[in-house]
Amino acid sequence: MSPNLKNKKSYIFRHLILLGKLFILLFSFFYPAKVNAQTIPASFKKTVDSLITLAPTNYLDIHSVMRKYKTDTLLMRYFSAASLNKEYTSGQIYSYNELGRAYRNKSQYVQAVELHKKALQIASKTNHIEFKVASLNDLGVVYRRISSIRKAMDYNQQAIELAETVKKENRSKNLQKSINVSLNSIGNLYSRLNQYNQAIDYFKRSLVLETELGNTLGMAINYGNIGKCQESLGELDEALENYRTSLAYNEQINDDTGLVICKTNIASVYLKKGRINEAEKLLLPTLPTAKRIGDGFLVSPIYINLGWGKMVNGDYADAKKNILEGLRVAEKFNIRNEAARASNLLTDLYQETGDYKKALEYNIKATELEKEIVNENTVRYVNDITYRYDSEKKNSEIQILAKEKEAVQTKLRNSYTTLLIGSIALALLAGIFYILYRQYQLKNEKKVLTLEQSMLRSQMNPHFLFNSLNSIKLYIINNEQKNAVHYLNKFSKLVRKILESSSMREIPLAEELETVDLYMNIENIRFSNEIDFKIRVDKNIDTHTVKIPSLILQPFLENAIWHGLSPKKGEKIIDLHISKDKQDFIHIAISDNGVGRVMADKIKRNKVLKRKSVGIDITKERLANFSKDLQNTFDVEIVDLYDENQEPLGTKVILHIPTV
Repeated sequence: MSPNLKNKKSYIFRHLILLGKLFILLFSFFYPAKVNAQTIPASFKKTVDSLITLAPTNYLDIHSVMRKYKTDTLLMRYFSAASLNKEYTSGQIYSYNELGRAYRNKSQYVQAVELHKKALQIASKTNHIEFKVASLNDLGVVYRRISSIRKAMDYNQQAIELAETVKKENRSKNLQKSINVSLNSIGNLYSRLNQYNQAIDYFKRSLVLETELGNTLGMAINYGNIGKCQESLGELDEALENYRTSLAYNEQINDDTGLVICKTNIASVYLKKGRINEAEKLLLPTLPTAKRIGDGFLVSPIYINLGWGKMVNGDYADAKKNILEGLRVAEKFNIRNEAARASNLLTDLYQETGDYKKALEYNIKATELEKEIVNENTVRYVNDITYRYDSEKKNSEIQILAKEKEAVQTKLRNSYTTLLIGSIALALLAGIFYILYRQYQLKNEKKVLTLEQSMLRSQMNPHFLFNSLNSIKLYIINNEQKNAVHYLNKFSKLVRKILESSSMREIPLAEELETVDLYMNIENIRFSNEIDFKIRVDKNIDTHTVKIPSLILQPFLENAIWHGLSPKKGEKIIDLHISKDKQDFIHIAISDNGVGRVMADKIKRNKVLKRKSVGIDITKERLANFSKDLQNTFDVEIVDLYDENQEPLGTKVILHIPTV
């Protein structure tokens, strides 16, 4: 057997073992009810039975009993299974969220998200605002850890908006804490986007409220976060003061996680001040504690900072070893901001050691990671590294040529001329590349703007406006003032909603449904209110939290009216049904009992004046543009409906819109 084949088989075998372990882990995670009751202490079972019998519904009452067990995933899974068995929903929500936090703090983010989503689903179903807010915040924190800024902001913003619907005097202590968590989380997101002054404003608001509540942990977190922003702004002395205040609070409550974060942050300031030895003395004893906690979010920055210190001291071998280990941990747990920081440091390290090829490789990696986090491109720096790498290669060639032909001065001058021309050519190429890139960006921006304008024109087309006002005018002529005022109000509200929505990339599903309901009311005047229009939304969908592109349904409804129902005599029905699946897709089905597509095409060909439908094509382009930032893509499905005799019953259009 050849060595290559042997290595390949060994590689496959190792990965099969890893997949097997992963399957066992997932099986134990997704089936908590299978916990072996014999491994659970009898005293804990008794505690759970008593708690479920009392069945408290608020967080603090449950937490006062379960606080000391919350990080033990085995015991919390038992509590979850027992709560599910007894249909104790508050216990289920509490256990899912605490399990999610435990997995989050071990950098097992996929499991954490799944658990928090289960908690959120039950809290939404039971309309338990306190638990719903907590679940939304927990999801925001997990997505922030993996630098999914958009999702994190959505969840934290939903949390604070929902919490603030409760009057201040009616808020529980835990709900007030959740508001503080939301403020702190949004501050962290602004910090990730490099908007440090906005971040500090949020942290200070949270700090005031945490101080009023006397929440030492919350105060420690906010002081540390303010220090982090000040460090990024170059205010190192102020940052150090806030880090030390945070450290003092964490020492008060003996919070190991907080202590690790504070010491890592203080070491970062020492490194920036050139106090390398002090930084190392702080980081080295902290590393074992971070490893014991088992959270890659804590371990990765320590290794990276140790490597940074070694690099400043010129110890490139140890620097490389530590930074690479920090990068490995960051990539393992998908901590993209630390992976980007490590890649940037490796770029500098390889530049210092003259390995420009490696420097270019890690700079590209850092650029891609930063683009994922804040959606920005740093092409200029990549061009600089490319230029330096190519120049170094060219200089090396020139030196060899000079040694071989040292006696020939004329050829040597020609070599320098060649180098100069090459350098100018490289500079020109870099300039052309930048110009082409800017043109590409402008072209994309122009395309988005054109789509928005086309979308607005399709919504506000002159035929619709003229016909709608004519219909309302008939009510006025016939002295039906009540109907005229009623429909005029609806018409003005529809126009206002279209104009407002046209400036927004995405809107809540509830807003879109209100707009199409107004549109159908106006269009129905033309049909003497013969069209029976229904909107059905499945119970598991919160229309206020689901976001879709603005104004996408009207073109499909218009198509159903004018091509399906307009030629039809008798009963006219349009049914709009919204559902959701487990793959995070929203399905919007628009069904009509019109003449069907075959007959509609025949009628259209025989018409002298043909109505051109461009709204649907524009909508498809907008859906494609909307899906670019998501993991999944959209789909539009058109189904012809027939009865058992293959007679046409109408048409159904189904929009499959991703939410992730």
